Amino acid sequence: MARVALVTGGTRGIGAAISIGLKQAGYQVGATYGGNDEAANRFRDETGIAVFKWDVGDFEACKAGIAKVEQELGPVDVLVNNAGITRDATLHKMTPEQWSAVIATNLDSLFNMTRNVIEGMRARGYGRIVSISSINGQKGQFGQSNYSAAKAGLIGFTKAVAQENAAKGITVNAVAPGYIGTEMVRAVPEEVLKSKILPQIPVGRLGEPEEIARAVVFLAAEDAGFITGSTLTVNGGQYMAS
Repeated sequence: MARVALVTGGTRGIGAAISIGLKQAGYQVGATYGGNDEAANRFRDETGIAVFKWDVGDFEACKAGIAKVEQELGPVDVLVNNAGITRDATLHKMTPEQWSAVIATNLDSLFNMTRNVIEGMRARGYGRIVSISSINGQKGQFGQSNYSAAKAGLIGFTKAVAQENAAKGITVNAVAPGYIGTEMVRAVPEEVLKSKILPQIPVGRLGEPEEIARAVVFLAAEDAGFITGSTLTVNGGQYMAS
């Protein structure tokens, strides 16, 4: 029987590529989303991947949502924490609402989701948790103190939870993408892309969502059992973290 993988924010952008990549690798996949019903339903119809709607920033919603996923698909063996939002502003102009929204979706969600699958993984003696950080969680980014803080916190969370669960057959890792050719990034004016962004990337191009998906599929595999507490950077050489 195929292992079950659950991907938060798994119906669009990088998350959609991850969901599809895991399905192609033989997993039974569920994808969560927060609000865009039209996009989620289209993704479900095109891929055959089950979709589930809830707010990953809400602990009780995660508890109920994961129970539904496990009822329909089976116990979650692979959790991919991918859901994320941006509310960019320099700190001296940032509102409490902008800060809190990003922290809830990008950081609180790690606890909300992982806490609700970790006991089952420990009981079964197997689990793979992969969380999507960002180059901006490693080096910081102007106008993104909230996002950078959340994505840096994700790396600390990964290292701690990896230590706690290594003896139970559970690995916990992070992937830190650089500039990826998602709908959001490709909406940047071409001149800005060519003059400001691409010159920072040694390989000279944007990454593709499928390249992040392949990194996740690798870390989610049974064969990756000796890799835990790690952050895999996928950024074209833009930032080389030691």
